[in-house]
Amino acid sequence: MVLESGMLSISSWGGSISANEFRIAALAFADKWEKCNSSFSHWSWVSPKRLGVAADNVEGYLCLQNVLILKGTKDNCCDEASTDKSKEETCFHNEDDPIDNATLVQSSDGEAHYFDFHIVYSNSYRVPVLYFRGYCIDGQPLMLDDIEKDLPANSSKLLSESKWTFITQEEHPYLNRPWYTLHPCGTCEWMKLLYANETPMINRVLVDQYLVSWFSVAGQVIGLKIPLEMLRS
Repeated sequence: MVLESGMLSISSWGGSISANEFRIAALAFADKWEKCNSSFSHWSWVSPKRLGVAADNVEGYLCLQNVLILKGTKDNCCDEASTDKSKEETCFHNEDDPIDNATLVQSSDGEAHYFDFHIVYSNSYRVPVLYFRGYCIDGQPLMLDDIEKDLPANSSKLLSESKWTFITQEEHPYLNRPWYTLHPCGTCEWMKLLYANETPMINRVLVDQYLVSWFSVAGQVIGLKIPLEMLRS
């Protein structure tokens, strides 16, 4: 996709974006998230300095740090959320928060786990990739089995049934350490499906909304919801 003021035919679009478009989409996503989801942690743009990269070459990634999973609540109320809405709201949200706020509140034995999430551009697939890691309060990293226990119940179902994505471990392209990722091999296909019924639109409009649409799917896997106001925009 070429970023310009012209119209884009959705039927001919491959579902990918360029690195420059990713940065524009990422900044738009972070801005909308902060405006629509002010009670939750905010995404920030990180521009790391790397050897061999020209000073005017703008690159980086979105970062959401230290998301706390408060364990010990799901067994008490969340399993009954489908039959008792008030319990669901008490379990997942502060009293004044809207019901569609992002949340990663889960259950178990009372210990706290923290998560970091990064949205990184893949030059190979030309799409965003969600990188994440979990760790205990003492910094001890969580293994995938422990992470899966912290994820919402529908995540396992989504991962087992979806042909579009799966969790793998790869080296973070900026931090050079192993992180878990949602593999991007099917991203172009489901992005095209998300926009399949759209009429031709201005390229800039699609770019600005690209990460919102993408995260409405990717976020389901790790339990972070897109605020409804972001989708409506």
